[in-house]
Amino acid sequence: MNRYLAEFIGTALLVLLGNGVVANVVLSRTKGNGGGWIVICAGWGFAVFVAVLCVGQFSGAHINPAVTIGLAVAGAGDNPFPWADVPGYIAAQLAGGLVGAGIVYVFYMSHYDETEDADLKLATFCTAPAIRSLKLSFLCEVIATFVLVYAVLLSTDVTFTLGVGASAQKVKVGLGSVGALPVGLIVFGIGLSLGGTTGYAINPARDLGPRIAHALLPIVGKRDSDWQYAVVPVLGPIVGSLSAALLFKLQ
Repeated sequence: MNRYLAEFIGTALLVLLGNGVVANVVLSRTKGNGGGWIVICAGWGFAVFVAVLCVGQFSGAHINPAVTIGLAVAGAGDNPFPWADVPGYIAAQLAGGLVGAGIVYVFYMSHYDETEDADLKLATFCTAPAIRSLKLSFLCEVIATFVLVYAVLLSTDVTFTLGVGASAQKVKVGLGSVGALPVGLIVFGIGLSLGGTTGYAINPARDLGPRIAHALLPIVGKRDSDWQYAVVPVLGPIVGSLSAALLFKLQ
């Protein structure tokens, strides 16, 4: 599979399942209504697991511009991620986020019609702070994304030397550049511990693509797409990613 197509499909799957669990919990008359924050965090963790499992072998399953930028800056591993691929990856991720959000809307369309709260409808597409403070929310996204990208960078394959002398052999052990299960658990853990303030976007494509979808789709009774806040889940994760990559390079 073409690596850009893989990033598109992976990010679409991520948002379909991630935003899907939010829709299942907050929209009216769903089977999962009222499931709570732990269900949402688990759903996002599993969403990452599925996306990485499906496309990791083709593109490395970054499915997140912050991860793509972090890997390019860090230059980690035997085959560092090339800067020439960064624009294509990010474009594919943003497109995948938009399409994944659109599928969530189609899937839960009747429940969107039944839901009166416009804020809850917006929450199924993009993030919003529990307490509105752009500066604090920005800091929270920086810290949470730092944890994500730093953990991802430390999760690259490890090479061990087995034996001594002429018979020594180097063996690479790991689940690829980003293992499906480890990164899913990382996202689950970040959500449980650091997601309570902003809803933990930690991924510009996960927020911006669906926010655009919210603005374009004919959702009954929707509110504005809160573009004033959008800078936080887009720029905050990038700053967090750069911080993690720079620290990684200093090691």
